[in-house]
Amino acid sequence: MEKRDVAVLGVGQTKFGHHPDKSLIDLFAEAFYEAFNESNIELKDIQAIYYGNFVGEMTDGSANLSGFISDEIGLKGIPARRYEAACASSSVAFREAYLAVAHGIYDCVAVGGSERLYNAGTAIGTRALATAVDGLHEMTAGLTFPGVFALAARLYAKKYEIPMEKLHEKMAHVSIKNHKYGAINPKAQFYNKFGDLKVEDVLNSKVICSPLTLFDCCPMTDGGSAAIIASADFAEDVIDNPVYVLGTGQSGAGGLFRQKEDMIKAIPRKISVEMAYKEAKVTPKDIDFVEIHDCFTIAEIIASEAMGFFEYGKGADAVEEGETWVGGSIPINPDGGLIGKGHPVGATGTSQVYAAVKQLRNEFKYNQVKDAEICITDTLGGDFGTLVNIILGIHRRK
Repeated sequence: MEKRDVAVLGVGQTKFGHHPDKSLIDLFAEAFYEAFNESNIELKDIQAIYYGNFVGEMTDGSANLSGFISDEIGLKGIPARRYEAACASSSVAFREAYLAVAHGIYDCVAVGGSERLYNAGTAIGTRALATAVDGLHEMTAGLTFPGVFALAARLYAKKYEIPMEKLHEKMAHVSIKNHKYGAINPKAQFYNKFGDLKVEDVLNSKVICSPLTLFDCCPMTDGGSAAIIASADFAEDVIDNPVYVLGTGQSGAGGLFRQKEDMIKAIPRKISVEMAYKEAKVTPKDIDFVEIHDCFTIAEIIASEAMGFFEYGKGADAVEEGETWVGGSIPINPDGGLIGKGHPVGATGTSQVYAAVKQLRNEFKYNQVKDAEICITDTLGGDFGTLVNIILGIHRRK
């Protein structure tokens, strides 16, 4: 069967931060209704739910959430399924939903995710996140994600012969940019906070795992996000401004002990993004802005290179030189990214879709990328265990 074009009808996102009074179901429902209310459809039009969540069992004692969610939002009885792929959980859910609509299984579905890591606290949250590294060879050695990306920073410095102190100064510009943009995003965890950081503020903040300091790291967050997607023909009948899914890609890898030095080239990401570019019939030069998985400052730099925006070893220079700011050659994370907006793991992927769709519809009032037509999102699950890329645009595929 020939694949159909697919479009996003509506998107929704909670404010990210601390939500001790809201359950995982509450957070998804809030985001869902925002997406639904701008989609110009009826509940009966939605035929399935695709839900991403990483560690609900550990943080909330909750599993098998999709059925409870469908009942909560008034869609009791329709197929509902949960996807787990660490930080890429809702991106995997989105890609699976897209493929189902593209192949005619459904005409209209809801997709999204939720997580409550801030509420879980540092000890439980850190332990929960650590389950996304290799449980036999890495977790037993005490490796958690600050350690993974501290290792990546040191490998990057060695590979490209940049003194570690100098590389950290370059990395600091990722934090400065993303905190500045998060500070003007009303839905970001750090709204109205840390908008005027300096390099020395990043370098002198608390050491988390050398060389990474507190401002090099994204915060654990509570939040929900959602999107309504449908066949493009359906979408064009009900709304005036659909945003089209032009291409997607997904790849994965084993533990770091197998990836070794290749981790700084992010080979699974390169495979995934090239798959998405091929389906969308675009190249990196066609992309107007990017939503990148900046769980740590070095992660944004590594991703920008693997996705083809800069040569390997040049991404750190590019951010220092302002190329990734709005107004630069390739704006990255104009919503603040994970560092400024927060990282509610299971909701992060579709929150990137939220930001992308708002930008492409020219509704991103606080930090609009001028004349944007095509965006790519990038979500990383674990230590490169799962990579998902989604390309969105205002025109159908050629």
